[in-house]
Amino acid sequence: METGDTDLTFRDATDADVDALIALIESAYRGDSSRAGWTTEADILQGQRTDPEGVRDVIKSHDSRLLTVEREGAVVACCQLEHRGDHAYFGMFAVSPQLQGAGLGKVIITEAERAARETWGVREMHMTVISVRNDLIAWYERRGYRRTGRMTPFPYGDERFGVPQRDDLQFELLVKELV
Repeated sequence: METGDTDLTFRDATDADVDALIALIESAYRGDSSRAGWTTEADILQGQRTDPEGVRDVIKSHDSRLLTVEREGAVVACCQLEHRGDHAYFGMFAVSPQLQGAGLGKVIITEAERAARETWGVREMHMTVISVRNDLIAWYERRGYRRTGRMTPFPYGDERFGVPQRDDLQFELLVKELV
């Protein structure tokens, strides 16, 4: 799909995209490069955000899509969509830090919601966000997501998800009705 003035191409990721997607996701959330954008988790988590196996699992799953967003042939964003019965799960959302704050995220999440409705006929989108990420949660609330207060524990001790820098991390479920 091409979107007029933003010149974006949306497509499903392939195995050939794994390295570019890992670099994008890591740059958006971890280390000094992530500080160029506002979605950094560098102060609450160190270590990796994902790994090749995790990305390949999403690409290969028959209930999941890893939506890859390109501009002029370069991968600039991605998000995971997973069919979970009556709803879709939205995750692994990353926008290149240099492009954050210019409205790209809004375009991508709108397309992800449309794709989930069209592909699976779901009426809700679910996501989990680290509960201390107040700015990020507020951004999702402005997109129509609501906090549920339903928390799940952070996987402390599993470095595939990063190395926590604080002991109060948990995930909150956010939900949006797709109409």
